[in-house]
Amino acid sequence: MQQVDEKSLYFRQVVGELLQDIRNEKVKLSCNKFSNEYGLNDSNLGKIERALIDCKFVTLWKIVESLGLDFLEFVTLLQERLGENFTLIDE
Repeated sequence: MQQVDEKSLYFRQVVGELLQDIRNEKVKLSCNKFSNEYGLNDSNLGKIERALIDCKFVTLWKIVESLGLDFLEFVTLLQERLGENFTLIDE
C-alpha cells in the first residue's frame, strides 16, 4: 500500500511540474495572472503545480485547454515524462 502512495505522489508531482513548465514556456504568465485570465482558481492551480493536491479530471482538462493544448497532446507529454514503464498499480 505504501508504494501506491509513493507512486501517486510521484504522478501528482510530474503532472504539476509539466503544467507549470508548459505555462511558463508557452503562456508566460504567472500562476495568478493565468488563473484570472482563464477563470481558474489560482489557489488550486498553485497547489496542483506544487503537487499539494490531486487534480480533478475536469479541472485538468480545463487547465490543459487554457494552455492551448489538446488533451491527448498533454497526455502524451505526461507519458514521456513518467516513462513508458510507469504504472500506478502493481500487478
